[in-house]
Amino acid sequence: MKTACAPAFSICVYCGSRPGDDPGFAQAAQQVGTWIGEHGGQLVYGGGRNGLMGLVAEATLAAGGTVVGIIPSALVEKEWAHHGCTELHVVDTMHERKSLMADKADAFLALPGGIGTFEELFEVWTWRQLGYHDKPVGILNNRGYYDQLLAFINQVVSNGFMGNWQTELVTVGQEPQKLLPLLVQQAGMSLPVRTDLI
Repeated sequence: MKTACAPAFSICVYCGSRPGDDPGFAQAAQQVGTWIGEHGGQLVYGGGRNGLMGLVAEATLAAGGTVVGIIPSALVEKEWAHHGCTELHVVDTMHERKSLMADKADAFLALPGGIGTFEELFEVWTWRQLGYHDKPVGILNNRGYYDQLLAFINQVVSNGFMGNWQTELVTVGQEPQKLLPLLVQQAGMSLPVRTDLI
C-alpha cells in the first residue's frame, strides 16, 4: 500500500520480534502503527514480519501509512522479512541497517522488546548525547515494561556515571496517543489537519 503524498513525519520504531507474554504489548504496538498511519506518517522499522515488529507494520499499512522496512540479507534468508512493506531495503550488515533507519527517521521510539531493541535504543540515545543527531528519542513504557530499566538509569545517575541532562534526552510515556504527538512536535514536524473531524 502506498500513500499518495509524502509522509507528514517519519518515526523509527524499535520493538520485539516476539509478541511477549502480555496481550497489552501487542495492543500497544497496533495502537502505535494505527496512530502513525491515521496521521499521515511513515513507519521506519527493522523490516520483520514477526512479533511486535509485524504488528506495528501491519497496523500502519491498514491505517493508510507508509512503511519502510530495512533488514539484513541474512534475516531475509531466514524468511523473516515483511514483503508487504511500502519499501523493503535489504542491506548487508546490521550497521548498515541501523544507519539507514536513523537517516530515514525524524524521531525514534522504543516499544517493549529484547536485547536488539535495547541496543538500538541505547545507540540512538548515545548518538544524541554526543551531538550526532538532535532527533527526539522516546520510550513507550507499556505495562510498566521499562520500570526496572528506568530505575537502574536513575541509579546510574545517583552513582555519578550519568547526569540528569542525559536522562532528559529521552521522553518516556505510557500511552501511544500522548507520546507520539509529543515526539512529532519535538522533531519540529506538524501533524496534518484531520478533515474527517471537521
